[in-house]
Amino acid sequence: MATQVWKNAMLWVNNVDLSANVQSLALTYEAESLDESNMGTNTRKKRGGLKNHMIDVTFFQNFSCVDATLFGLVGCQTSIEMRACNACSSGGNPVWEATYLLQSYPPMGGAVGDLLQSAVRFEPAGDLRHCAQAS
Repeated sequence: MATQVWKNAMLWVNNVDLSANVQSLALTYEAESLDESNMGTNTRKKRGGLKNHMIDVTFFQNFSCVDATLFGLVGCQTSIEMRACNACSSGGNPVWEATYLLQSYPPMGGAVGDLLQSAVRFEPAGDLRHCAQAS
């Protein structure tokens, strides 16, 4: 099985390619763990509940690109598409896409001498779609 170096991810937010401004990117996909234990059992029983997914991104700030895209999206739903590699989708480079809410956006932050960055979390506003071919 081939391994992959994480160095060329693709991130499109609201149809804008922000890939070149991304320092770190993480997609989390999970399900709630619901307790269905009842009287008389000796071991807890768990059942999967509603799904949840979120994207955490740290951008190198570029006001003409990152800020211009994200500032107006606070409190709004937007479409996001991402891939592990900034290339055509395939079985080895699937697409993840969904509608997300951007609850907050810090336009800048850091210490003296640091590169200007902005860290954001996109929260789900629709189901996560995972496919091997672009739509």
